[in-house]
Amino acid sequence: MEYLYELGGIIASILGFVFVMNISKGKKISRAAMVLQRNEEAKKSKNGTYGLEIDGNGSTDVIIVGAGVAGSALAYALGKDGRRVHVIERDLSEPDRISGELLQPGGYLKLIELGLEDCVNQIDAQRVFGYALYKDGKNTRLPYPLEKLNSDVCGRSFHNGRFVRRMREKAASLPNVRLEQGTVTSLLEERGTIKGVNYKIKSGQELTANAPLTVVCDGCFSNLRRSLFNPKVDNPSCLVGLLLENCDLPHANHGHLILGDPSPIFFNPISSTEIRCLVEVPDHKVPSIANGEMALYLKTVVAPQVPLVLHAAFIAAVEKGNIRTMQNKSMPASPCPIPGALLLGDAFNMRHNLTGGGMTVALSDIALLRDLLRPLHNLHDSSALCKYLESFYTLRKPMASTINTLAGALSKVFCASSDPARKELLQACFDYLSLGGVFSNGPISLLSGLNPQPLSLVLHFSAVAIYGVGRLLIPFPSPKRMWLGARLISGASGIIFPIIKTEGVIQMFFPVTVPAYYRNPPVQLHN
Repeated sequence: MEYLYELGGIIASILGFVFVMNISKGKKISRAAMVLQRNEEAKKSKNGTYGLEIDGNGSTDVIIVGAGVAGSALAYALGKDGRRVHVIERDLSEPDRISGELLQPGGYLKLIELGLEDCVNQIDAQRVFGYALYKDGKNTRLPYPLEKLNSDVCGRSFHNGRFVRRMREKAASLPNVRLEQGTVTSLLEERGTIKGVNYKIKSGQELTANAPLTVVCDGCFSNLRRSLFNPKVDNPSCLVGLLLENCDLPHANHGHLILGDPSPIFFNPISSTEIRCLVEVPDHKVPSIANGEMALYLKTVVAPQVPLVLHAAFIAAVEKGNIRTMQNKSMPASPCPIPGALLLGDAFNMRHNLTGGGMTVALSDIALLRDLLRPLHNLHDSSALCKYLESFYTLRKPMASTINTLAGALSKVFCASSDPARKELLQACFDYLSLGGVFSNGPISLLSGLNPQPLSLVLHFSAVAIYGVGRLLIPFPSPKRMWLGARLISGASGIIFPIIKTEGVIQMFFPVTVPAYYRNPPVQLHN
């Protein structure tokens, strides 16, 4: 076993070098953030509204389409800054979903930054401190690296509907934020600029709302994003949801990920008495719920892979019959340089649900957009505003590309395969994380949104592949094992490089070389 420690030492040395490089880069970003903060403070007016023009005529600064997590958080953030916000949501009743139930620690930090941390109170939200990973009867615990953070900072899991309800209540508590139930039918365009929206209220009356900026946050099933760009939505799999009641997870306050066959199974506590189970099923093999095929699949294929302490509750949940499904969607973010409009949330960017990073990316985007808009007195010059907000697409990349790339890569690595090279890669990933220390803390800090560093992500993914090759070649290499190792490296490259290409190599690793990175607020929007 000594060769494992030697290999680990080599990998650790490489990690240390890159860590030093990342610290250097982080200092530059921190200095830039301090300058931005000083500029913002200098622009504050005496009433704390950042010098906004409040003319009292009831006009709207920003229209937000959709009041889910992203829309509600943005409404509150902009409302707190004095913006006059009109939110139009298709259905203001409490949502009932099987996704959006895990907020990573990095997302919780963004919630604090936005002043929305109390939205996880009074909804029976559960504190989450990490993951437990299971494979072939073995398991390893992967805690979040929270030692240097406030004791309140950790992950949170909850019923999505309860969380959204609290967010809407928080936004509606501001006098300059108006929530209205209605269905937006189209964007109002005039000479290439979005001027507002057309929408229909419950009575059937058709209305028009105008504002210099319209933000579309109408979720993964967005009807409006095609009006702004040509989305490339992929549906790689289906999620099957069950609700387990009155049972305990093997590791309390941890998400449990079982690397099953053919796909992963995830357990997460969403209240003090309920555990959400999500079973991933390949999209082309989804059994029918109506004729009982799904229940049979869950009992015969999935149940034998469930930890013994959860088995009885899992079977009971299947027999209860409340089986839910939803498409697992993935869509890369595409810049939308159309004056007067902006996309956010799942309407703009989606990734595999495996890492639970969607809300973290959305909240990070909202905090960034709020900071970019803060110095602006008005938003009426749509062309200048559109040009200025091009920086948003680059500045969001560290967090978004890290979580997007990790989600896409792990979704492929963690799925069972008949290919020997893919099997070796999966085993290498499990064994690498089981080493603990930097080998688990590094990847988990990336997944949790606590360390949004794309370079660190690529390094760890490469280290997993090298570790897998080392397992094959040491102590007795053979031509067959060398060939398998070469195929492992090729397979790993074929997984991560296309994702990086989609995210944008320059923006991911060299954002400071992008001109929009340095874009200053337009002078005409200060008046």
